[in-house]
Amino acid sequence: HKKKIRNHESSTPTTIGRTTVCVSSQVGCRQGCTFCATGKMGKLRSLTTDEILAQLFFAKKIVRLSKIGGDLQSEDTRLPLLPLPEITNIVFMGMGEPADNAASVRGAIRIMSKNELFQLSATRITVSTVAPTPQSFMEFVDSKCVLAWSVHAVREELRKQLVPTTKYSMEELRRGLMDTLKKRSLRTCMVEVALMEGVNDSIREANELADFVLHIVNDVPGSKLICNLIPYNDIGGAGGTIAYKKPSMERVLAFQNRLQELGVYAHVRGTRGDEESSACGQLATSRKKR
Repeated sequence: HKKKIRNHESSTPTTIGRTTVCVSSQVGCRQGCTFCATGKMGKLRSLTTDEILAQLFFAKKIVRLSKIGGDLQSEDTRLPLLPLPEITNIVFMGMGEPADNAASVRGAIRIMSKNELFQLSATRITVSTVAPTPQSFMEFVDSKCVLAWSVHAVREELRKQLVPTTKYSMEELRRGLMDTLKKRSLRTCMVEVALMEGVNDSIREANELADFVLHIVNDVPGSKLICNLIPYNDIGGAGGTIAYKKPSMERVLAFQNRLQELGVYAHVRGTRGDEESSACGQLATSRKKR
């Protein structure tokens, strides 16, 4: 599977910038999200803790090579590396559902956050789950990470269209998240929405989302919630019979503005890796589940 390195250039000359590594927890995924190429693969297998950590190890090697003018080589390719900032953030947003491989993911987080090893603080590691069950969040209650929930839609019928493996109501899943946050010292969480034109990007869905997430903020003392808006990345024929499209930036910004009018902080994620089919939702291999 592919590793993603996101190079966020600094916004001002006085800052250094950062590198975020997007890691996978499985090869493929059994959750079957209809807008995601990985979901179309099915689950091939789960990764071990060592295999998860290897992604960070080799990403750090690439950063080191970039600083000395090294090349990235494969069997038939030799690519010069531009200097990359040090790795400061890890996101479990590559292939796989972390809650379906919780033990290995927890093991990787323990090592990533050790001062003697990778030295990443809890706020620099994010675990994103679609939440197959309300208990999915509790799998990481003691892990040094930020929890992120891939919601995509809060209206039951629409959510089941986008995440057809959904077996619990959104209210039940939200309760699972709130119960977990109340047992954690780090109560920052993210809610993620992949926006698709004419599907879940209207003001109606923004209103529904704001009402839904404000219950979390109001119910969990000391919580901080960020809504991550992700414009859909094209997965070509992998979408099956459903043809999704990326919304215009005008619609994305209208969605964001409506959330913020209603008191929800919302961030539009910039696209990285789409030119190599390795952006969010595009990760897939040629081999599918047998």
